[in-house]
Amino acid sequence: MAKGVNKVILVGNVGQKPEMKAMPSGDPVASFSLATSESWKDKNTGQQQERTEWHHCVAFKGLAGVIGQYVNQGSKLYLEGQLRTTSWEKDGVKRYKTEIIVSDMQMLDSKGGDQQAPQQQYQQQAPQQQQYQQQAPQQQSPVDQYGNQQGNPF
Repeated sequence: MAKGVNKVILVGNVGQKPEMKAMPSGDPVASFSLATSESWKDKNTGQQQERTEWHHCVAFKGLAGVIGQYVNQGSKLYLEGQLRTTSWEKDGVKRYKTEIIVSDMQMLDSKGGDQQAPQQQYQQQAPQQQQYQQQAPQQQSPVDQYGNQQGNPF
């Protein structure tokens, strides 16, 4: 039997500065909303239409720390993650909340305020993958006026 796939990819803008909390273990948690918009031309009226969808997003551990430090209201992000729906009962009424559990993030603009993060991808690593490996320093080849490396490429 085939396994199901639970994968979400979003590109959008952050609604408000992420809210930072801590797990009982002390690990950070970042919660924020992301707006995605689509636009189209109405066939009947010829007018441009737009619809915005809001997504509740949550990130944990190292990725949450990066989000808390560099992501602000209006930041444009590329996110990958999974849908997770939780339910609870309040006053006899069952309620539901669907969130995006963020596993990968790429910052698409430089709206980081004074603290600019390099445009790169950040991934939430699974606990068994959180081993840090030391790498030997790499020798830098000379660079010409156009930023091309000089010397032996091997």
